[in-house]
Amino acid sequence: MSARTARQGHPIPNATTAEAKLVSAARNGSEAAVRELIRRLNPRLFRVARGIVVTDAEAEDVVQDTYLAAFSRLDSFREEARFTTWITRIAINTAKMQRRRHRPNEAYDTVTEDDTSQILAFPGQGSEPAETTLARAQIRAIVEKAVAELPPDLRLVFILRETEGLTTAEVAKALQINPITVKTRLFRARARLRTALEKQARGGFEAIFPFDGMRCVHMADRVVAALKADGRL
Repeated sequence: MSARTARQGHPIPNATTAEAKLVSAARNGSEAAVRELIRRLNPRLFRVARGIVVTDAEAEDVVQDTYLAAFSRLDSFREEARFTTWITRIAINTAKMQRRRHRPNEAYDTVTEDDTSQILAFPGQGSEPAETTLARAQIRAIVEKAVAELPPDLRLVFILRETEGLTTAEVAKALQINPITVKTRLFRARARLRTALEKQARGGFEAIFPFDGMRCVHMADRVVAALKADGRL
Protein backbone atom coordinates (compact mmCIF):
# COMPACT_ATOMS: atom_id res chain seq x y z
CA MET A 1 0.00 0.00 0.00
CA SER A 2 1.41 3.42 -0.91
CA ALA A 3 1.83 6.44 1.36
CA ARG A 4 -0.69 8.17 -0.91
CA THR A 5 -3.27 5.46 -0.15
CA ALA A 6 -2.60 5.83 3.58
CA ARG A 7 -3.10 9.60 3.37
CA GLN A 8 -6.43 9.04 1.69
CA GLY A 9 -7.63 7.21 4.78
CA HIS A 10 -7.26 3.53 3.87
CA PRO A 11 -8.11 1.65 7.09
CA ILE A 12 -5.22 -0.83 6.92
CA PRO A 13 -1.79 0.79 7.41
CA ASN A 14 1.26 -1.16 6.22
CA ALA A 15 4.31 -2.14 8.26
CA THR A 16 6.27 0.98 7.32
CA THR A 17 3.57 3.45 8.27
CA ALA A 18 4.82 5.99 10.78
CA GLU A 19 3.71 5.59 14.37
CA ALA A 20 1.77 8.86 14.22
CA LYS A 21 -0.29 7.61 11.27
CA LEU A 22 -1.05 4.36 13.09
CA VAL A 23 -2.22 6.28 16.15
CA SER A 24 -4.37 8.52 13.97
CA ALA A 25 -5.92 5.46 12.29
CA ALA A 26 -6.51 3.84 15.69
CA ARG A 27 -8.30 7.00 16.84
CA ASN A 28 -10.57 6.59 13.83
CA GLY A 29 -11.45 3.02 14.80
CA SER A 30 -9.00 1.05 12.64
CA GLU A 31 -8.64 -2.45 14.07
CA ALA A 32 -5.63 -3.04 11.81
CA ALA A 33 -3.86 0.00 13.27
CA VAL A 34 -4.55 -1.17 16.82
CA ARG A 35 -3.16 -4.62 16.00
CA GLU A 36 -0.05 -3.18 14.37
CA LEU A 37 0.65 -0.92 17.34
CA ILE A 38 0.24 -3.89 19.68
CA ARG A 39 2.59 -6.00 17.55
CA ARG A 40 5.25 -3.29 17.63
CA LEU A 41 4.92 -2.48 21.32
CA ASN A 42 4.47 -5.95 22.87
CA PRO A 43 8.18 -6.73 23.44
CA ARG A 44 8.95 -3.39 25.08
CA LEU A 45 5.88 -3.22 27.28
CA PHE A 46 6.25 -6.83 28.41
CA ARG A 47 9.89 -6.29 29.37
CA VAL A 48 9.08 -3.07 31.20
CA ALA A 49 6.26 -4.77 33.10
CA ARG A 50 8.47 -7.78 33.84
CA GLY A 51 11.02 -5.39 35.28
CA ILE A 52 8.51 -4.48 37.98
CA VAL A 53 6.23 -7.47 38.64
CA VAL A 54 7.41 -10.91 39.67
CA THR A 55 5.96 -13.34 37.12
CA ASP A 56 5.36 -13.54 33.36
CA ALA A 57 1.63 -13.97 34.00
CA GLU A 58 1.48 -10.74 36.03
CA ALA A 59 3.44 -8.93 33.31
CA GLU A 60 1.04 -10.16 30.64
CA ASP A 61 -1.92 -8.84 32.67
CA VAL A 62 -0.15 -5.50 33.00
CA VAL A 63 0.43 -5.28 29.24
CA GLN A 64 -3.22 -6.03 28.48
CA ASP A 65 -4.43 -3.48 31.04
CA THR A 66 -2.01 -0.95 29.58
CA TYR A 67 -3.41 -1.34 26.07
CA LEU A 68 -6.99 -1.10 27.27
CA ALA A 69 -6.21 2.06 29.25
CA ALA A 70 -4.30 3.64 26.36
CA PHE A 71 -6.70 2.81 23.54
CA SER A 72 -9.70 3.79 25.65
CA ARG A 73 -8.36 7.31 26.12
CA LEU A 74 -6.48 8.05 22.93
CA ASP A 75 -8.14 11.46 22.86
CA SER A 76 -6.09 12.44 25.91
CA PHE A 77 -2.79 11.60 24.19
CA ARG A 78 -0.80 14.80 23.64
CA GLU A 79 1.26 14.47 20.51
CA GLU A 80 4.24 16.51 21.72
CA ALA A 81 5.56 13.17 23.02
CA ARG A 82 5.76 9.94 21.04
CA PHE A 83 2.97 7.43 21.53
CA THR A 84 5.64 4.89 22.55
CA THR A 85 6.72 7.24 25.34
CA TRP A 86 3.17 7.80 26.52
CA ILE A 87 2.15 4.15 26.60
CA THR A 88 5.44 3.10 28.24
CA ARG A 89 4.62 5.40 31.12
CA ILE A 90 1.15 3.91 31.39
CA ALA A 91 2.75 0.45 31.55
CA ILE A 92 5.14 1.53 34.30
CA ASN A 93 2.33 3.01 36.38
CA THR A 94 0.05 0.02 35.77
CA ALA A 95 2.77 -2.45 36.80
CA LYS A 96 3.62 -0.48 39.92
CA MET A 97 -0.02 -0.27 40.95
CA GLN A 98 -0.43 -4.03 40.43
CA ARG A 99 2.66 -4.80 42.47
CA ARG A 100 1.46 -2.44 45.21
CA ARG A 101 -1.88 -4.30 45.33
CA HIS A 102 -0.10 -7.63 45.66
CA ARG A 103 2.63 -6.34 47.99
CA PRO A 104 1.15 -3.34 49.82
CA ASN A 105 4.15 -2.85 52.11
CA GLU A 106 6.50 -2.01 49.23
CA ALA A 107 6.74 1.64 48.19
CA TYR A 108 6.64 2.68 44.53
CA ASP A 109 6.28 6.07 42.89
CA THR A 110 4.18 6.46 39.76
CA VAL A 111 5.41 8.64 36.93
CA THR A 112 3.80 11.23 34.71
CA GLU A 113 3.85 11.83 30.98
CA ASP A 114 7.00 13.01 29.18
CA ASP A 115 9.84 11.27 27.31
CA THR A 116 11.31 7.69 26.84
CA SER A 117 12.77 5.27 23.78
CA GLN A 118 13.88 0.15 21.40
CA ILE A 119 14.38 -3.49 21.08
CA LEU A 120 17.09 -5.93 20.09
CA ALA A 121 17.20 -9.62 19.22
CA PHE A 122 19.65 -12.48 19.58
CA PRO A 123 22.00 -12.54 16.57
CA GLY A 124 22.62 -15.62 14.52
CA GLN A 125 19.25 -17.31 14.72
CA GLY A 126 17.75 -19.11 11.75
CA SER A 127 19.81 -21.88 10.20
CA GLU A 128 22.09 -22.47 13.19
CA PRO A 129 22.59 -26.04 14.48
CA ALA A 130 20.04 -27.41 16.93
CA GLU A 131 22.61 -27.62 19.72
CA THR A 132 23.44 -23.92 19.26
CA THR A 133 19.77 -23.01 19.49
CA LEU A 134 19.46 -25.09 22.65
CA ALA A 135 22.54 -23.50 24.19
CA ARG A 136 21.20 -20.04 23.37
CA ALA A 137 17.87 -20.87 25.04
CA GLN A 138 19.67 -22.20 28.11
CA ILE A 139 21.77 -19.07 28.42
CA ARG A 140 18.71 -16.88 28.06
CA ALA A 141 16.99 -18.83 30.81
CA ILE A 142 19.99 -18.28 33.09
CA VAL A 143 20.01 -14.56 32.29
CA GLU A 144 16.27 -14.20 32.82
CA LYS A 145 16.41 -15.99 36.17
CA ALA A 146 19.28 -13.79 37.36
CA VAL A 147 17.56 -10.58 36.23
CA ALA A 148 14.22 -11.69 37.70
CA GLU A 149 15.90 -12.17 41.09
CA LEU A 150 17.21 -8.60 41.23
CA PRO A 151 15.38 -6.27 43.62
CA PRO A 152 12.58 -4.46 41.72
CA ASP A 153 14.23 -1.03 41.73
CA LEU A 154 17.46 -2.47 40.31
CA ARG A 155 15.65 -4.75 37.85
CA LEU A 156 13.61 -1.99 36.20
CA VAL A 157 16.61 0.31 35.77
CA PHE A 158 18.65 -2.57 34.36
CA ILE A 159 15.97 -3.54 31.83
CA LEU A 160 15.34 0.03 30.68
CA ARG A 161 19.07 0.72 30.34
CA GLU A 162 20.48 -2.59 29.05
CA THR A 163 17.51 -4.17 27.26
CA GLU A 164 15.66 -1.14 25.94
CA GLY A 165 18.78 0.95 25.35
CA LEU A 166 17.62 4.13 27.09
CA THR A 167 20.25 6.61 28.18
CA THR A 168 20.80 7.39 31.85
CA ALA A 169 18.98 10.69 31.39
CA GLU A 170 16.03 8.97 29.69
CA VAL A 171 15.74 6.40 32.49
CA ALA A 172 15.89 9.14 35.09
CA LYS A 173 13.17 11.09 33.29
CA ALA A 174 10.98 8.02 32.81
CA LEU A 175 11.15 7.06 36.49
CA GLN A 176 11.41 10.61 37.84
CA ILE A 177 14.54 9.91 39.82
CA ASN A 178 17.96 11.55 39.91
CA PRO A 179 20.42 10.43 37.18
CA ILE A 180 22.91 9.66 39.94
CA THR A 181 20.36 7.25 41.42
CA VAL A 182 20.03 5.58 38.01
CA LYS A 183 23.81 5.14 37.79
CA THR A 184 23.97 3.79 41.33
CA ARG A 185 21.17 1.27 40.76
CA LEU A 186 22.64 0.19 37.44
CA PHE A 187 26.06 -0.31 39.01
CA ARG A 188 24.55 -2.41 41.79
CA ALA A 189 22.52 -4.46 39.31
CA ARG A 190 25.55 -5.13 37.13
CA ALA A 191 27.65 -6.06 40.14
CA ARG A 192 25.08 -8.65 41.21
CA LEU A 193 24.85 -10.15 37.74
CA ARG A 194 28.43 -9.98 36.47
CA THR A 195 30.02 -12.88 38.33
CA ALA A 196 27.31 -15.40 37.45
CA LEU A 197 26.71 -14.33 33.86
CA GLU A 198 29.80 -12.74 32.35
CA LYS A 199 31.37 -15.86 30.85
CA GLN A 200 28.26 -17.54 29.47
CA ALA A 201 25.83 -14.75 28.67
CA ARG A 202 27.89 -11.83 27.42
CA GLY A 203 25.80 -9.90 24.88
CA GLY A 204 22.60 -11.78 25.62
CA PHE A 205 20.77 -9.28 27.82
CA GLU A 206 18.83 -7.87 24.89
CA ALA A 207 16.96 -11.14 24.37
CA ILE A 208 15.52 -11.61 27.86
CA PHE A 209 11.77 -11.74 28.56
CA PRO A 210 10.67 -12.14 24.92
CA PHE A 211 7.04 -11.65 23.97
CA ASP A 212 6.37 -12.81 20.44
CA GLY A 213 4.77 -15.52 18.32
CA MET A 214 1.30 -16.66 19.34
CA ARG A 215 1.52 -14.85 22.68
CA CYS A 216 1.75 -11.60 20.71
CA VAL A 217 -1.19 -12.58 18.47
CA HIS A 218 -3.36 -13.63 21.41
CA MET A 219 -2.66 -10.34 23.19
CA ALA A 220 -3.91 -8.41 20.14
CA ASP A 221 -7.01 -10.64 19.94
CA ARG A 222 -7.89 -10.07 23.59
CA VAL A 223 -7.37 -6.31 23.45
CA VAL A 224 -9.37 -5.93 20.23
CA ALA A 225 -12.22 -8.07 21.61
CA ALA A 226 -12.35 -5.96 24.79
CA LEU A 227 -12.30 -2.68 22.84
CA LYS A 228 -15.11 -3.93 20.59
CA ALA A 229 -17.18 -5.03 23.57
CA ASP A 230 -16.74 -1.55 25.05
CA GLY A 231 -17.70 0.13 21.78
CA ARG A 232 -14.22 1.57 21.23
CA LEU A 233 -13.74 -0.18 17.86
